Amino acid sequence: MKLKDKSAIVTGAASGMGKAIAELYAKEGAKVIVADLNLEGAEAVAEGIREKGAIAKALKVNVAKQEDIDHMINTATQEFGTLDILVNNAGIMDGFEPVGDITDESWDLIFDVNTKGVMRAMRKAIPIFLEKESGVIINTASTGGVNGAHAGATYGASKHAVIGLTKNTGYMYAKNGIRCNAIAPGGVQTNIGASMKNINKFGAGRIKAVHDVMPRMGESEEIAQVALFLASDDSSFVNGTVITTDGGWTAAF
Repeated sequence: MKLKDKSAIVTGAASGMGKAIAELYAKEGAKVIVADLNLEGAEAVAEGIREKGAIAKALKVNVAKQEDIDHMINTATQEFGTLDILVNNAGIMDGFEPVGDITDESWDLIFDVNTKGVMRAMRKAIPIFLEKESGVIINTASTGGVNGAHAGATYGASKHAVIGLTKNTGYMYAKNGIRCNAIAPGGVQTNIGASMKNINKFGAGRIKAVHDVMPRMGESEEIAQVALFLASDDSSFVNGTVITTDGGWTAAF
C-alpha cells in the first residue's frame, strides 16, 4: 500500500473528488480525516471507509473559518499522532460573472473558501511538517487557474492565486522535506455546480465556445489517482508544480 501508516486530511470530502481521494487514500493504507461543511455526507464517507477496515474520522469544517481549520489539523495530530498529507480540495464556484459584474460579497466569499482557506490550512500544517522534515500538500486548483475562459473572473482569480501559492510554497520549503503541488482538473462530474447561484448570461455566453471543445467530462476517481501519485513516494521529485488533468482539453490552446 502506497500510503501505509500515513495520516491525511482531505477537505471537501463528503462528495465528488474529495470523497474519491479520501476513499483511495484509505484503501492505500492512510488514516483519513474526512472534512466537509456537510457533516452528514462526511460521516457517510467515513463510515464507508471504516466498513472496509480502514481508519477515518469525519469532521464538520468550514474552511472559511480559522477556528475550524485549527480544530481539523489539531484533531488529526491528536487522533493519528501526526499529519503527513494535507489535501486542500474544498471549493465553490462563481456564477461566471465578468469583472464588471462582481460584487464585493461574492468576491470575498469565494476567496475565503478557495484561497484563504487553503492558505490557512497550509500555514497551520507547515510547523508540523518542519518539525519532522517531511510532509505533502496537494491543492485542488483548476484549469480555470491557468486559463481565462473556464469560469467567471472571481473563481479564475481565486484559483490562479492557489497556483501561485502552491509554486511559492514548493520552492520555499524544498530543502525541508516538504512538497507542495496542485492538480488542475478540467470538467469533472461533481456537485460543485450546486454552489453556483444566479448564472451570469453574458459570462456564460462568452465561455460557451471554450466549454464546447471539452473532449469529455472526467470522473472523480481519475482525479483521485493523480492525488495518490502526488501523495506517495512515486512523486518524490515532483514539487512546486501543477498537474493539468483534463483529458487534453487545454492542450489545444
